Amino acid sequence: MLRLTWAVARKDLALTLARGSGLVQALLLGLLLLFVFSLSQGIGERMSPQGAAAVFWLSSAFCQVLIFNQLYALEEVNNARLGLLLSPAPIQAVWLGKALAGLALLLLAQIVFLPAAVVFLSQSFGAAWPAGLAALLLVDLGMCALGSLLGALAQGQAARESLLSIVLFPLLTPLLLAGIGVGAQALGAASPDGPDSWLALACAFDAVFLGAGLLLFAFIYAGDE
Repeated sequence: MLRLTWAVARKDLALTLARGSGLVQALLLGLLLLFVFSLSQGIGERMSPQGAAAVFWLSSAFCQVLIFNQLYALEEVNNARLGLLLSPAPIQAVWLGKALAGLALLLLAQIVFLPAAVVFLSQSFGAAWPAGLAALLLVDLGMCALGSLLGALAQGQAARESLLSIVLFPLLTPLLLAGIGVGAQALGAASPDGPDSWLALACAFDAVFLGAGLLLFAFIYAGDE
């Protein structure tokens, strides 16, 4: 299972980075959102840390949708999905491999989004930046676990794909709230409760959807075959 997981992740990363179009589209969309929200500020104004964290995670969420639609479309061109389904390894390795590749691509995009958010939205880091980094990794993990699951469900029917992209955002609400709450503190917002409750929420979300992915992916990915 681990061998197929790494093989799928390496293959997806190599194809996506070689073609470049899918990642570039995701980067441009995220940067466009950051730039548009920066225009809402007057000259000399500074967006609140809460608002800046919300814009950052909104850009990341849209970027994640494009990334996983692209990753799962790689096997649809020549019906190469049959080869993965016939592999002797557990099919959950495909879900894990694509989630791992999506996580790497999302982190790569956020390396661009984060300084752009600081510059465009006039932010600076506070003392809680280590908690913000932990929240970034936990929220990204949950986003990719759910994104990989819905990415598999979305393939094959263009209309259903667009609807599932919309359904993704309500499901991500608890996770995005955790990311925004800790992100605001990392950017200097005061909070009497600290980041612990938000980090616990992100951990619980990750556990639920990692378990759901392991249980449901085999039925979802092979459903049309």
